[in-house]
Amino acid sequence: MYDVSTRKRALALVTQGRSLNSVSRETGISRAAIRSWQLRLEPLPRMTTPDPGPPADDCAYAYLLGLYLGDGCISAHPRGTGYYLRIACADAWPGLLQQCREAITQVRPGIGVYTLQKQGYAMVTSYSRHWPCVFPQHGPGKKHERPIVLEPWQQEIVDAHPWDFIRGLIHSDGCRITNWTTRLVGGERKRYEYPRYFFTNVSDDIRQLYTDTLDKLGIAWTQCTRNGNPYNISVARKASVALMDEHVGPKH
Repeated sequence: MYDVSTRKRALALVTQGRSLNSVSRETGISRAAIRSWQLRLEPLPRMTTPDPGPPADDCAYAYLLGLYLGDGCISAHPRGTGYYLRIACADAWPGLLQQCREAITQVRPGIGVYTLQKQGYAMVTSYSRHWPCVFPQHGPGKKHERPIVLEPWQQEIVDAHPWDFIRGLIHSDGCRITNWTTRLVGGERKRYEYPRYFFTNVSDDIRQLYTDTLDKLGIAWTQCTRNGNPYNISVARKASVALMDEHVGPKH
C-alpha cells in the first residue's frame, strides 16, 4: 500500500512526460501500480485562480496550439502552486525555437519564458497558474491515449486563423521534403523531383484536427500507412503544395 503523497509524486513524474519504466525505477513502485492509479485518477484541476481571459493574440494562439498538440505538455509544479508549459524544439531549427518563445509571450504578454537545453533539443518553458485553462486538452497520460477535442472558443480561433494552426502543427510534427521518381521519356530514363509535406502524429484526434483544417482550406491530402500504422498525412499535389509553401514553408 502507498500513501497519497507517494501516489501524487509518482503521477506528477508521469505528467512531466516520463515513461512508466523511468518512474518505476526512480520510485521503486511497480508499473502496474502506477498504471492503475492513472486509470483511477480524476481529471487534474483546470484552474485554481480566476480565468485569465482569452488569449491576447489569436494568431499567435492558433500557432502555439499547433505546437502544443504536437510537441508540448503541461505539468504541475510539485508544490501544486502552478503549471509548466513545455514545448520541445529541435536544435536543427533555431528559427522555430524563437517563434515558439514569441508566440508564448504574445498569447500571455509579460509572462516569463526560458529555455532548458537538452541533448539535441531545447525545452521552451513557461510557468503560470493558468496554462490548463489556456490549453484545456491538458490531462494525465499521453495525448494519444485520451480524447483530444477543441473547446468551442478554440475552434473559433482555429477557424479564423487556420494557416497559423496548420503552421504550428507542421512545425511540431511535420516536415517539407523533396521526393523523386524516374520516368521513361523518349526511351531515356529521367529523374523528376517534387516537394511534399508530411504530418505524423500517433493521436487519431490530432490528425483529424489537422485534416479537417486542410479540408476547409481546400488542401488535398492522403493518408499514408507505414508498417500498418496510419500515422502519416501527405500533401503532394502541386497546387496544394504551393499553398502550403505560401503559408507554411520549410522549418528553419
